[in-house]
Amino acid sequence: MKILTAAQLAEADKVTLEKQDITSEELMERAGTLVFNEIHKRLQGAPIPIKIFCGIGNNGGDGLVVARHLIQHGYEVRTFIVNYSDKRSEDFLSNYEKLKEITNDWPELIKSKNGFPEIHTGDFVIDALFGIGLNRAVEGWPADLINLINTSQAFVLSIDMPSGLAPDQVFKDGAVIKAGYTLSFQSPKLSFYLPDTMEYVGDLQVIDIALDREYLGKVDSNIFLIGKEEAQSLYRSRKINSHKGDYGKVLIIGGSYGKIGSVILASRAAMRSGTGLCTVYIPECGYDALQISIPEVMVLTDQNSKMITKFPSDFDADVFCFGMGAGTNEATANALGEFLETQKKPVVIDADGINILSKNKSLLKKMPENSVITPHPGELKRLIGEWKDDFDKLDKVKALSKKFKLIIVVKGAHTFIVNNEEVYINSSGNPGMATAGSGDVLSGVITSFIGQNYSSLAATILAVYLHGSSGTLVSDQLGYESLLAGDIADNIGRAVQQLFNRNPEPEQKN
Repeated sequence: MKILTAAQLAEADKVTLEKQDITSEELMERAGTLVFNEIHKRLQGAPIPIKIFCGIGNNGGDGLVVARHLIQHGYEVRTFIVNYSDKRSEDFLSNYEKLKEITNDWPELIKSKNGFPEIHTGDFVIDALFGIGLNRAVEGWPADLINLINTSQAFVLSIDMPSGLAPDQVFKDGAVIKAGYTLSFQSPKLSFYLPDTMEYVGDLQVIDIALDREYLGKVDSNIFLIGKEEAQSLYRSRKINSHKGDYGKVLIIGGSYGKIGSVILASRAAMRSGTGLCTVYIPECGYDALQISIPEVMVLTDQNSKMITKFPSDFDADVFCFGMGAGTNEATANALGEFLETQKKPVVIDADGINILSKNKSLLKKMPENSVITPHPGELKRLIGEWKDDFDKLDKVKALSKKFKLIIVVKGAHTFIVNNEEVYINSSGNPGMATAGSGDVLSGVITSFIGQNYSSLAATILAVYLHGSSGTLVSDQLGYESLLAGDIADNIGRAVQQLFNRNPEPEQKN
């Protein structure tokens, strides 16, 4: 799914009005009615006190449409106009008049803090204060109103966007509605998925308001949300007539004394993701652990008993993975540098491998084209330095990707995959996956799919999605707290089954 900017959505509105021969007021009626339908579907006429706070622009106009329909269906509604400016949009004014025609309880005007109503825990608050056109932080008494709503413990639903949040920028200061649910129009917004701002959105539902299909299909976007359909389109079924050689030969290099488990997790994930042949290269101290824990994997050992000091020369693999548990000592860093001097196949770099790159940035120039690095926030900061906000961070990651022709996986609650100027945002996963070893598993899955002859980008997008989906399948059974990284590796196959609506549930025993 494309993620569009505020300017693109405004243009989509304009094109829709022209092609569908409707007025902006009719489009507002359509959008507001769809929001009402979603609310009515859930409330079913329940006698819940509803308070709607409307700004004086088009977002406020949407709120007035919702208020009118709620009143006409017998709900207990109080509508407040937040008078933060003398300017009014025409569609707001039109819907204000329509609302007055159907009720004796005219909208209540708020001009200052003195006009704030009491908001109770049992209230249902609808936020229609500011929409995607907001261009500055919300301050002054409107900010006080937002803070009042946030501290009221009432359930809050935001129309299109939580007020105070902008789709394409972060305001350093100012108040933002913390919604429990957001009903957004046509396209999700980038700020819904960024670490600094995602907490304001709550549960998200995107409503199709039937903007012009041709425009939406053709408009250029370099930001995409990856969901089930996108993952399905990337996945390739196995041939009936095939053998292990058809599914790649991978080499995973890493581990050090006390950190062999990370390589076990990565190789286990690679095998569970369909790799034909997986070999690991580890210090001698890990030999027994690898052979016992995952006999399907072949093991080579470094001459050093506790760390990697040299990479295997002339090893024939389709893809290499390095970094998990390897440490950052000088001998290991030198070994990576020597390896990259002659390497042409894609390399997946994780964990300590990224820390070595951060300390020796000249190695980035030696990375084979379309290699993949998978930093968590701390590792990313060591690579690109500090950032002002998440938009600045994203710009710096794109610059790094473009300069060295790398695919960069920015791990987080919503993992971002950056390829040059393109950004792919993963929608699967859950908080239970914030556990030791989860990243090692992800690197193993990415490595596996590259080895199976997926492009590096397709392999990474698919791996990130299935990794998150597997984590959700497990946490749905065990809870967030009990989820282990090994569980994610072991359930990649169930995630693939779920992708195609095959029954992913384990067989019940009598």
